[in-house]
Amino acid sequence: MPEDRSPVPALENALEHEQRYVDTVYGRVDDLREDARRRLQGVQRSGASGTHQNRSERDAFATLYADRLAQLNNVEERLVFGRLDLDDGGQRYVGRIGVSDVDQVPLLTDWRAPAARSFYQATAASPDGVVLRRHLQTRGRRVVSIEDDLLDAEALTDGVHLQGEGALMSALLEHRTGRMGDIVATIQAEQDAIIRSPADGILVVQGGPGTGKTAVALHRAAYLLYANREVLERSGVLLIGPSRVFLRYIEAVLPSLGETGVVSLTLSDLVPDVTATGTEPDDVAALKGRAVWSRIIARAVRAKERVLPPRDLTVGSHTVRLLPGDVREGHTRARRAHRTHNEARATFVRHMLSVLARQYAEEIGGVDPDERAELVEELRTSRDVRVALNLCWMPLTAAGVVSELFAKPHKLADAARGMLSRAEIARLQRPADAPLTPADVLLIDEAAELIGPEDEADRGRARAAAEAQRRAEVEYAQQVLGEGLGGGIVSAEQLASRFAESGPALTTAERALADRAWTYGHVVVDEAQELSEMAWRALLRRNPRRSMTIVGDVAQTSASAGVRRWSDALDGPLKGDWRLAELTVNYRTPRSVMDLATAVATAADPERPPSPVQSARDEPDAVTLHPTSDVLGTVRAAVEIAHERGGTIAVIAPRDQRAALTAELGLREASDLGAPLVVLDPAGAKGLEFDQVILVEPSEIAAQATGAGDLYVSMTRPTRYLDVVHSEPLPAGFEVA
Repeated sequence: MPEDRSPVPALENALEHEQRYVDTVYGRVDDLREDARRRLQGVQRSGASGTHQNRSERDAFATLYADRLAQLNNVEERLVFGRLDLDDGGQRYVGRIGVSDVDQVPLLTDWRAPAARSFYQATAASPDGVVLRRHLQTRGRRVVSIEDDLLDAEALTDGVHLQGEGALMSALLEHRTGRMGDIVATIQAEQDAIIRSPADGILVVQGGPGTGKTAVALHRAAYLLYANREVLERSGVLLIGPSRVFLRYIEAVLPSLGETGVVSLTLSDLVPDVTATGTEPDDVAALKGRAVWSRIIARAVRAKERVLPPRDLTVGSHTVRLLPGDVREGHTRARRAHRTHNEARATFVRHMLSVLARQYAEEIGGVDPDERAELVEELRTSRDVRVALNLCWMPLTAAGVVSELFAKPHKLADAARGMLSRAEIARLQRPADAPLTPADVLLIDEAAELIGPEDEADRGRARAAAEAQRRAEVEYAQQVLGEGLGGGIVSAEQLASRFAESGPALTTAERALADRAWTYGHVVVDEAQELSEMAWRALLRRNPRRSMTIVGDVAQTSASAGVRRWSDALDGPLKGDWRLAELTVNYRTPRSVMDLATAVATAADPERPPSPVQSARDEPDAVTLHPTSDVLGTVRAAVEIAHERGGTIAVIAPRDQRAALTAELGLREASDLGAPLVVLDPAGAKGLEFDQVILVEPSEIAAQATGAGDLYVSMTRPTRYLDVVHSEPLPAGFEVA
């Protein structure tokens, strides 16, 4: 390697060279952005006039250009972040999206493209044709520093001066912002292999705190959308997070990677128009999470299909008789097609009206066969007939079934015979008007699967109309594209998917959010170790392709319904058909903090210690213990010191102390992640990270938890400092601090 005798001029020259190239790429993106904006404005100016086909075409292209404009706007920050110098003398720049010049010559390679893989995977032992890997660090559109990795010294060109000391460590030492940032410029080989793993099958990503599990999951979602565009653009990707606070924390990551079509939900949001505002003890939620509820709810639904004793039904001035044998025959016919409860009810009602109509005709006498339809309609509108048929096969709502079980213990006892104890049934009892809880949502989802559409006549007509409309839209889209519109960037199916009856077309994400039965092409689950058996049932229903990325750490399990071994959660529903990938390097947590947290978790549960991880951060003075008799005052003082250090601060405390601490610190909103200081309980802190954490009364946190997970989670949130404030004796394991 040539000796660098003038490093400062060499660095200045390198920065100027990279700045010119970055300016070129941004200039091209500006042109593309202006073109998309001009096309969008042109479509919008055309107004709402014209035929239905004209309006549909306008809306489809308006959505197309709006999506493109959003993508170009979202990648403004750190658009270009890498360069590969190849052994054939070529260079390849890597960035957030692919960009070509007006002659379609590539200027920037999308980080997800196969050509960019060497940026993450190449090593000195296996350079893969790469001589030099350069990381560009930018602020706005300005190149501020360069970090070089030399992979093949023998092939290095004379006159090239290596710059920088390490892009990864530079990124790790940046202050947190209260929102998760992407790691696209610093993905490590271990992480990249998981991100680019094939979409098929169930991939479990196990990793301790700070190993980048969540970042890997989000980058994998973006990569799969890029690599499997045709499938996933139509079906979508579902991302399940542990809380809405967590979803706010990660909300900017996927758009910054060039993707805007992922549906992000918590388990509480899975069923449209069902809102869970209630709370309940953890043991009750765990009880509702058991798989036996699938059988309990099935029994409860079946109980609404009854055989009544014989009874006379008045129809006008005449009487018909409801007979048990006819009802049983109706039940048999309705169940034969294996349809949902409400769908099968239509078959039952048709059979019973036909049987009763024959009786009615005989009662009246002299009825012409052509008049039979009029008799059926009379029977349908008779109050006695309606009540009797409803009692024999009740139309149901999913929320109604679940609420009734908890409000009427005798109903639950019948449905849960042999599956729940008397004490458990009593524990579950509550008023009929009690607010729904997150665990209830999963039971409602199970019931909805058995009950089906809650107004089948309207749903059936809507489905038939939608199918006919879809056929017409595809045919028209083919005609539109055949006339040369669309510029070759959209297929007939893609264009048709943006058409609507009126107004702007719904995106895949919008349609998925409105449809409980929507099936996704891929599902990503973060903090998956917390999921109950009923939660897994709900998610697997939404992904019949069994294409999922499951991310978590069994050592961080805090919910009673969660698991401490992946096999406990997955071997049953998946019959062992899943694969495991492990992240082993902690890039976030200082080694002294990680060692302490591991010691505390191991002391709490020696039989199942946390998985070992290798810490990349050695900061021996990161932990400070503050024994005190004045907890509030000591926390306030620790917060003042933390403000002087700079960066984001989280006070993590037992649930029952959170309100007092929030008031003491003068905060209006305790969990505003955009603020420099937040107050959280362990559940709210899950999945988040902060520059500094002030941990309050760890013994109380441990006592309130069902396992070691809550305290382990709380201790492993900081990237720089952990201050422990306590008036009570510390749990075992703290002696290593």
